[in-house]
Amino acid sequence: MAKKRYAPEQIINKLREAENLLIQGATIAVASKRIGVSDHTYYRWRKEYGGMRVDQARRLKELEQENSRLRKLVAYLSLDNAILKEVSRGNF
Repeated sequence: MAKKRYAPEQIINKLREAENLLIQGATIAVASKRIGVSDHTYYRWRKEYGGMRVDQARRLKELEQENSRLRKLVAYLSLDNAILKEVSRGNF
């Protein structure tokens, strides 16, 4: 079964819908089934996006992508630095 990818806006809307169902007395199993995700996914989403507004979630994803890009850049620069040190020692 293929994984569905939801945008942060969609996740927040689904969490709001589930919260409304829970307020009306539904169980978490029923609420998560009604929004079309598993219980585990519901808890994971709630942990990550619980209490966020749509603009905050969008900003979070942007920052995560930027952080990932910067980590890769640091890794490449560290590798280049190590290679240059090795070459300058003459142990190649």
